[in-house]
Amino acid sequence: MLDLFAGSGGLGFEAASRQAEHVTMIELNDKAYKQIVSNIALVKADNIKAHHGDALSFLSQAGQPQDLVFIDPPFRKGLLPDVIERLESNGWLADNALIYIETEKELQLDAIPEHWDLLKEKTAGQVSYRLFERESQ
Repeated sequence: MLDLFAGSGGLGFEAASRQAEHVTMIELNDKAYKQIVSNIALVKADNIKAHHGDALSFLSQAGQPQDLVFIDPPFRKGLLPDVIERLESNGWLADNALIYIETEKELQLDAIPEHWDLLKEKTAGQVSYRLFERESQ
C-alpha cells in the first residue's frame, strides 16, 4: 500500500491496522514526516515505512506494484497528472489496483487513464473523493 502526500499518515495507519501487509508513506513536510516516524515507533509498526521527500521524485524510480494507492496532493498545485503518469509508467500499480484520489472539488480529472474505472465518487464541502480500479493491462 502506498500513501502519497501522507500528511498525518492517517490513511496509511488505518490501512496498517486493517492488516495491510506493507505500508509506504511519502511526506515532504518536515514536521508531518517527523510525526509519522514518531507514531510508527509509538505503535511499534514494523509493516510501515516512511520516506521524507517529494512524492514525484519518489515515483520517478522503478516501483514495486501496489494493490492500493492513496493520492491526496496539496490542492491547486497541479501535481495529479504527473503523479498518475509516474504511477503508470514506472510500475507502481498492480493489475486491478485500487486508487483513491482526494482533490479540490473543482478539479477536472483529465489525466485519468481510460483503463481506470471509477467505482465511487463523493463530494463533501470543497473536497471530492474518488475510488478507481485499474483494469488489468
